[in-house]
Amino acid sequence: MRDMINYIVFGWYPYLCLTVFLLGSLVRFDREQYTWRSGSSQLLRRRQLTWGSNLFHVGILLIFAGHFVGLLTPIWVFDTLGISHTFKQWLAIVIGGVAGIACFVGMTLLIHRRLFDPRIRTTSSFGDIAILLILYVQLILGLSTIFVSLGHLDGHEMVKFMTWAQGILTLQPGVSAAIADVHPIFKAHLFLGMTIFLLFPFTRLVHIWSAPVWYLGRRGYQVVRTRRPMIPAE
Repeated sequence: MRDMINYIVFGWYPYLCLTVFLLGSLVRFDREQYTWRSGSSQLLRRRQLTWGSNLFHVGILLIFAGHFVGLLTPIWVFDTLGISHTFKQWLAIVIGGVAGIACFVGMTLLIHRRLFDPRIRTTSSFGDIAILLILYVQLILGLSTIFVSLGHLDGHEMVKFMTWAQGILTLQPGVSAAIADVHPIFKAHLFLGMTIFLLFPFTRLVHIWSAPVWYLGRRGYQVVRTRRPMIPAE
């Protein structure tokens, strides 16, 4: 029974989450573009928003990049570069810990602002508050895994997660067995992380897809106004 639950949660559930994540985002963009926004409330308690938003976004981007590179880079790449599992484990703990603390402080400011300012609370939907609290719990779980990771600095536990994540993306059957015996807090962190992907298309998180990275390569332009009266064309 235990093996079956592990297979369903870590062998089948990831594909459900990824499917809903991709197709749901596409359908929402196609059918409900007006809702494709983050719902800004920046005119209210702006200073707290600035600090909270900056800390949250810097922290979460570093965490996401760390997870993406750490989990999806083939093990042989690290071996070729001479990066040991122990060094990689310490790197994840230190950088992940600093980014996690910054993100935690930022999210605490954002949650306090959204829940305890009556004006902002009134303009917030159930989804806005729910996804913020879910991310908060996920962040706390992630920070809690650091204390467990300190007990196995050889990095072999991390290799299990790399094997699982890469196996899911390469459609390897039975890969859920790779993490069958890991600490429960890691499993809770993985499960909630996948659930966030499942909920993604139905929340304000979709604005991530609209990050204006194309501005970096955009040609500059200048709007010039003239004082001369415009003569209408006949």
